Amino acid sequence: MYTFSNRLKIGSFILMAVGLIGIAIGFISAPSTVEEAKAMVASHAEGHGGDHGDGHAVPGETEGEVHMDEAGMQHPTVGMGAEVEHGNALAHDQEHEMSHDEHLLHQLQNRPWSALYVAALFFFFIALGVLAFYAIQRAAQAGWSPLLFRVMEGITAYLVPGGIIVFVILLLSVLHLNHIFVWMDPEVVAHDELLQGKQGYLNPTFFLIRAAIFLAGWIFYREYSRKLSLAQDEATDNTNFVKNFKWSAAFLVFYLVTESIMSWDWIMSVDPHWFSTLFGWYVFASMFVSGITVIAMVVIYLKSRGYLPDVNDSHLHDLAKFMFGISIFWTYLWFAQFMLIWYADIPEEVTYFVTRIDDYKLPFFGMIVMNFLFPILVLMNSDYKRVNWFVVMAGIIILLGHYLDVFNMIMPATVGDQWYIGIPEISSVLFFMGLFTFWIFRAMATVPLQPKRNPFIEESRQFHY
Repeated sequence: MYTFSNRLKIGSFILMAVGLIGIAIGFISAPSTVEEAKAMVASHAEGHGGDHGDGHAVPGETEGEVHMDEAGMQHPTVGMGAEVEHGNALAHDQEHEMSHDEHLLHQLQNRPWSALYVAALFFFFIALGVLAFYAIQRAAQAGWSPLLFRVMEGITAYLVPGGIIVFVILLLSVLHLNHIFVWMDPEVVAHDELLQGKQGYLNPTFFLIRAAIFLAGWIFYREYSRKLSLAQDEATDNTNFVKNFKWSAAFLVFYLVTESIMSWDWIMSVDPHWFSTLFGWYVFASMFVSGITVIAMVVIYLKSRGYLPDVNDSHLHDLAKFMFGISIFWTYLWFAQFMLIWYADIPEEVTYFVTRIDDYKLPFFGMIVMNFLFPILVLMNSDYKRVNWFVVMAGIIILLGHYLDVFNMIMPATVGDQWYIGIPEISSVLFFMGLFTFWIFRAMATVPLQPKRNPFIEESRQFHY
């Protein structure tokens, strides 16, 4: 029976407390007026050499007495007509500047919300990825993995608090407490024909209903499958095991459909003009490899504390192989999505990558290095997959890389070029890391870490590769 150590428990509480303080600071520091927003951008630009957030016109400034016609030709302005045109141009510039300033205010107000949303999604996706891996093992009746089922069930326990937090953020977005989803703003929709055409699907009520269905289905399967798993330990036959197999096979169909729709709703719709037909698979690959990585790291931690004595190097080797293989799969999907969109150069699609390459160079290209090149170099060698510290090191880099992946999905649409890694981002990660750690290890401390009557438990115990 696993005992949740006081040191780990206190550490998780400290992470949550520090995270909450930082999150509060992030919200308090957000500007409430256009003047505060402009002052914040100016001070940040000075602190970074003036190279971030530049390039915006200053109200009242003009670039000379030149008139641009609709064809883009320049004509010098002359006489009274010139004065009228110049006045109209100034009025247009001022209107444009006011619109830009309001947009800038919304971006900076979005930053603490977006940081919270990115971290909430990332840790929720870890649990959701583990749930998919668990269901696959059940449906495939895999013989090597039953010794790891309690670890997987412990990690998926986070679906309840993590799902509630994500749903609350979505609800607050519907209530217009933030501007993460621009299609929820009636004024934006009123001036956007494309969004008007999508209102049958992208409307707040249907959006929340879909989210509730997704979360209810995922959590129900997790709770029911765990109930059957625990009941199997005390049963005299394999009825519960067979039920779990059937439910897992059916759940995978539900999961693949709802996970794809979830990725459109919760992530893609922050860029409502952009779309990708393989985005659901791309998000799945990211959460899948993140989930498997956390399984491996938790197993290594538990073994270091003297638990899971029957788990051997071959089990860890298989987990590391999945980390390696799914990293390659993620890279394939990333490149397929990027290459086709970039080569086709359709404005509605390519702007997604143009924005990220122009304004997010470090997280965009850093993510590729961390999620592809690093796992390739570290985990390709079969022997390294059996070295615990190598697997942990690779796991930390992979998790950081996939946090940046979620960061790159959300931030460009919500904060634009007004991004940087600061108190809101770091604090949000710390809070959810503490909550995640506390919840999963508390769940693992409630039942024995090793199943008793799984039909494949002996095969798992004797597994060698």
